[in-house]
Amino acid sequence: MGKITGFLEFDRVEEPHAPVAERVTHFHEFVTTLTESQARQQAARCMDCGIPFCSNGCPVNNIIPDFNDLVYRNDWKNAFLVLDSTNNFPEFTGRICPAPCEVACTLNINSEPVGIKSLERAIIDRAWAEGWVVSRPAPRKSGKRVAVVGSGPAGLAAAQQLGRAGHDVTVFEKNDRIGGLLRYGIPDFKLEKSHIDRRIAQMQGEGVSFRTGVLVGGMPSEGVGATVTNLSRETLSADQLLDEFDAVLLTCGAEQSRDLPVSGRELRGVHFAMQLLPQQNRIDAGDKVKDAISAKGKHVIVIGGGDTGSDCVGTCNRQGAASVTQFELMPMPPLHENKELTWPYWPIKLRTSDSHAEGVQREFAISTQGFVSSGRGSAVKALKTVQIEIKGGKPTEIPGTEKDWPADLVLLAMGFTGPTTTLLDALGVERDARGNARASVDDSLGYKTNAKGVFAAGDMRRGQSLVVWAIREGRQAARAVDKYLMGATTLPR
Repeated sequence: MGKITGFLEFDRVEEPHAPVAERVTHFHEFVTTLTESQARQQAARCMDCGIPFCSNGCPVNNIIPDFNDLVYRNDWKNAFLVLDSTNNFPEFTGRICPAPCEVACTLNINSEPVGIKSLERAIIDRAWAEGWVVSRPAPRKSGKRVAVVGSGPAGLAAAQQLGRAGHDVTVFEKNDRIGGLLRYGIPDFKLEKSHIDRRIAQMQGEGVSFRTGVLVGGMPSEGVGATVTNLSRETLSADQLLDEFDAVLLTCGAEQSRDLPVSGRELRGVHFAMQLLPQQNRIDAGDKVKDAISAKGKHVIVIGGGDTGSDCVGTCNRQGAASVTQFELMPMPPLHENKELTWPYWPIKLRTSDSHAEGVQREFAISTQGFVSSGRGSAVKALKTVQIEIKGGKPTEIPGTEKDWPADLVLLAMGFTGPTTTLLDALGVERDARGNARASVDDSLGYKTNAKGVFAAGDMRRGQSLVVWAIREGRQAARAVDKYLMGATTLPR
């Protein structure tokens, strides 16, 4: 390594954040990229540890020690080339990834880990600014046509890899803009959509085609599936897709939100998080959204303590909520992990997001029993809850802890149960026990479903997960599709 004693000399440097009072007044990004000197100092902390656990902790297996060393040596272009060799979209992961690589950093055993995520962002932001990110069209065409259904991170990664392998790739997206969860799930204050737009332009330069507003196979007409954002203008049948393309890759995500079947669920003011978040992103893009959900002046309760719930907290504070409270069913985890037991794996500990820091009351070990009507137009006015404790591995209610909480807006952010099943049924794709598309990740059968020429990847195959896992699966599925079409492949696994 360039600075063999850097980890002893320098402290971890965090990316600068705009003050809370300033950033809650808008929906733009508020985290600033490290300066060149900050990045080089942070890269100098990467120790000569021998075994780069960080690379194994990263789902796309970024070659982290190499690009850290190159940043330290001020060789930014080669640092970008190393990063680009394993990750199609580091500007996404450098902003919204929870950074399991940093958890696995050897320095994290008894100190603060290297700021790998911030370095990744610094490298790719520098690469865009310098003009190093360019289209790389295939030198020759294969004559094969591939349909990618769904334009989230898995679909985009697969489409780029397949396009560079020489195939004619068409990405189908049911909504009016490309990006899937990146576009209509992640708030703009975490990921501005200009990052997606310039990647689309790059991919178009590589020959990838995009068709927006096209629904493939239909959508559920009732139930939870009917609440999924659908801005399509035309429908393409599964048979049409199979007739026109040599292979089909399904990357539609796990869009069905987990519901809360308690009394009063039908009351006005009780919504899924994924009804609020897409609407706000559309408004940020300049769209006019009829009857848009708004937290302005309301007492908001977010049910669910994960990332989606945190995004709701940040969104509601920016919309001008009177108060925001977040419920988590599980007990509050410890403030710090026992690294001797957990390293290099992802630990269970209390995590406070930037949105939490902007203002929220967090409640743990609490279960919602029902919603109470205001009596005026069947709107929600309160929640009934009870505290719980874990006994025998199961949540058990504690008698005498019942409580009513005032609420004008309730957002259900309890995760996702799986993909909508309409397209899977139309293609005859088998599902696993959790309702996801059944497909192996074995190299010989990689990502292939039981339906001929049909593959599945990302959250549609593995269930709700991280953007970085979607990118990994998209890249690996592209390799599997290329091998299926050509008999062999040179795409990386």
